[in-house]
Amino acid sequence: QVQLVESGGGLVQAGDSLRLSCAASGRTFSRHTMGWFRRVPGKEREFVAALSRSGANIRYADSVKGRFTISRDNAKTTVTVFLQMNSLKFEETAVYYCAARNAWGAYVDYEGSYDYWGQGTQVTVSS
Repeated sequence: QVQLVESGGGLVQAGDSLRLSCAASGRTFSRHTMGWFRRVPGKEREFVAALSRSGANIRYADSVKGRFTISRDNAKTTVTVFLQMNSLKFEETAVYYCAARNAWGAYVDYEGSYDYWGQGTQVTVSS
């Protein structure tokens, strides 16, 4: 059974940091590209960051460059992907989703290219 389970969301103040985790199991996710997306209320889901299976390739949305860091731990049967978020902004209040796709390549910032999704974790940033 494929499972992507996000955790680490919560309520923080603007300028604070938060680290999200995603535990992926049920496939050999160590071979998958992993990504983070978010949905702000009233808007479409948007790309945040993606990381190739080896960590050699990383892409960030322009809005989070320099503040967010994506990383992964492939050492165990359950792959864990992290999103370290620093200097959070009020407008980054959203549900954050973890996702997986088979390989790195074009369109890693396109949600339609991902095969597996978690249920999301709420991040609320107060002003």
